[in-house]
Order: sequence, then C-alpha cells, then structure tokens
Amino acid sequence: MSKQTAPAETPPVKVGKDLLRIAFVLVLGTFMATLDATIVNVGIDTLAGEFDADVGDIQWVGTAYLLAVVTAVPASGWLADRFGGRRVWLAAVALFLAGSALCALSWSATSLIVFRVVQGLGGGLLPPTGQALLARIAGPSRIGKVISVVAVVPLLSPVFGPVAGGALLSVASWEWLFLVNLPIGAVAMLLARRYVPVVPPASKGVPFDVRGALLLSPGLAALVYGLTEAADGHRLPAVLGAGAGALMLVAFVVHGLRTRGTPLIDPRLFARPPFGPAALALLVLGASVFGTAFLLPLYLQTGEGLSAWEAGLMMAPQGVGAAAGSVLVTRTVSAVSPRALVVSGVGLVLAGTVPFTQLDHGLPDAAMLASLVVRGFGMAMISAPLMNIVYSRMESAHVARASGALNMLNTVGGSLGTAALAVVLQSRLDARHQDVTAAFSDTFWWVVGLGLLAAAGTTRLPGTHAVRRA
Repeated sequence: MSKQTAPAETPPVKVGKDLLRIAFVLVLGTFMATLDATIVNVGIDTLAGEFDADVGDIQWVGTAYLLAVVTAVPASGWLADRFGGRRVWLAAVALFLAGSALCALSWSATSLIVFRVVQGLGGGLLPPTGQALLARIAGPSRIGKVISVVAVVPLLSPVFGPVAGGALLSVASWEWLFLVNLPIGAVAMLLARRYVPVVPPASKGVPFDVRGALLLSPGLAALVYGLTEAADGHRLPAVLGAGAGALMLVAFVVHGLRTRGTPLIDPRLFARPPFGPAALALLVLGASVFGTAFLLPLYLQTGEGLSAWEAGLMMAPQGVGAAAGSVLVTRTVSAVSPRALVVSGVGLVLAGTVPFTQLDHGLPDAAMLASLVVRGFGMAMISAPLMNIVYSRMESAHVARASGALNMLNTVGGSLGTAALAVVLQSRLDARHQDVTAAFSDTFWWVVGLGLLAAAGTTRLPGTHAVRRA
C-alpha cells in the first residue's frame, strides 16, 4: 500500500463577502460546463446545414461532449488530491476554453466532434473540483451557507441552455455557441487567481488507479453510448455498448473492493451513511432533471408546433422556481432538518411532474407553467441539502473523491435517464401508433417512477445537523 500524506488543512474562510465571492468565482466554471451541455442542442439543425451533415451524424456533437464529461469526472478526485483543487480547477478552465476556441474554428463535422471531446474533458472536471474546493475552503460547519450557490447552477442550465442558444443564433453565427464561453472563462480565471486561496493537496503519495480508470470511465461511456444507440433504434450497437459497459462497471466494483490501494472511486463509500442514500437521490435527480429537459421541449416542438426558442421560453419557469428555492435553502439549510428539506423537495418534484402525465387530456398552459415552477422549487431543495449532508460529515481527505462520485452519479443519471426515456418514448410512439401526445403522457409516468425511487432513498438520510469529520 502506498504511503499517504495527511492533508494540511486550510483555515476556513468566514461566511460573508469573501466566501460568497469565492463561491461565485467557482460557480462560473460550473455554469460554463453545464450550460454548454444543452446550449448546442438548439443549434443542431444549423450545424447540420453548415457542415452538410445528416442530423444523425451531427447529433454526435452533443453525445461526444457528454461522453467526454462522463470520462473525465471520475478522475477529478485523484487530480485534486494530487495537485491541489485550485490548480486543477484553473487547468480545467483553460482546457475547456481551448476546446471552445477549437470548436469555433471547426472546418467539418468530424473536427467539431473531436474538439467537443476536448471541451468535454475540461468541462467534466469543473463541477466536482469546484465543489470539493469550496467545501474545503468553507469548512464543514459553513458549507451549508454557500453550497446552494453552486448546487442551483446545474438545475438552471438545462432550462436556460436552449433559450441562450436560440437567442445567440437569432443574432449571430453558429460559432458564438462556443465563443460565448471565452469571456466568461477568462474572467473566471482572473478572479480565481486573485480571490480563491490555495488549498494544499490532500494526498501526494497515492498513485493513480490505472486499472480502475480503464474500467470505470470507458465502462460509463460505453453504457451511455449503448443507450443512445438504443434510442436511435440501432439494436446491435446498443446491445454491444450497453453489455460491454455493464461488464466493465461490474469489474470496476470488484476491483475497487479488492484493491489494497486507493481506487479511483471507492465502492465502500456507497455503504457509508449518509453517502449511499444521497448518491441514489442525486442519480435519480439527474435523470429527472435532464430527462424532463429532453422530453418537454421535444413535446412542445413536435406536439404543439412551437419553435426551439418558444419551447425554451416555456421551460423558463422551472429556472425561476429553482432560483427561488435556492434562496429558501440558503436561509434555512442550517436550521431545518436536512432530511425534511430533501423529502419535501422530492415531494414537490413529484407534484410538479404528475400533471405532465395528463398531456393527452388537454393540460392547460397555465397548469404546465405552474407545474414547472413547482418542479424547479423542489429540485433546489434537494441538491444543495444533499451535498451539505455529505460534505459536512465527510473526512477532509475524502471530500474531493466524494465530490467526484456525486457529480459522476448526477451526470450519469442525466445521460442515462435521457437515453432511457428516449427508448421509452419511442416504444410508446410505436404502441400508440404515433399518437404523440399520448406517448409523451405515458413516458412522463416513468419520470414519476424515478421520483418515487428517489423518495425511497431519502428516507434513510440523517435528520440532524451533527458534524462528523475526522
């Protein structure tokens, strides 16, 4: 077993302007990475025309980014432990910006897809590294005050991404879907160098888990690829991809339990309360958030005949609800039982999802918009308290890897949930003889089922604010 150096602690920054400023700087990186996962979707048709490519081929612009993110997230914990969170975060921003610039300079669909991989590798490192860095800077007793600032961004991005993409394409060329990241990233790097303190690496002597990396990241990518191909009706690639991915993930779990070193993500974390229930809830939340962000705009365009811009605007109330919910969580997260917040949030998400199962009964626009506000409010009550529960009880040496695991599950939940719901939607379209509204109504029942699964996991969360940090 490799010798592990005890982490040198950084004195927590007091809650106030300094800590909120640090949180704002770090959230810029998360904002870029999560927004870029959806902002390009609205420009798929434009990109297909620009590069004279089939829509099926150009869809890989989104899929390649997603697969790169899934590949990068598991390594974030080791990188932050080895080189320090601030250094890794700055390097990830630089890589993301380089990928963005290259995407804008693309000369073909193939080159754009390749450059999206570069962009995704940087983007996959930003959310987990930023969260882990903020958790160590704030300290366990203060993280609840600021984590909602970071946690709300992934909830807003799937909502505002299509709106931002539509707005950009209405006034500028397709290159600006990527160039928009450059000024944001440049400001983030300048502010980080000035305001974000250096946090000592948690462990310099732990070797990289090469075998785990060769199993986990490709396994996740293969599984996502398989489900994506299944949604497109490609059976053989779907079976091969999903089967290979599942086998590699099983092999990773066996490796993680048997290795004497430090695995890329320790499977034992999931048996350590409250990490296991929190991980399940975040996995399902990712599937619900991104799944609905996929289903509802698609229904509004195919079933209601709205444009991409109009469909994006219809999704905006969910972002409004999420923003309002984050304000409530920021004010109450330290006083109210974390389990009560999360369970209430899951209940609101369920309440806001059930109306969409009635699309075939003529759901009024007002009811749809109100449901989205309720869903957004509930989602904000889930993610921030969950992260607060985990980070406030996790030993400092494990924060970076726990952050990587939680972000991986949220990302994987989003990608797998979207792909799985696409398969369900296609099967319901076939069963309903292409009755679009009825097929979407049926599919939203699966989203409700995901919410019930999350609710089952949240009942095992702790109901107190006890802090346990070795």
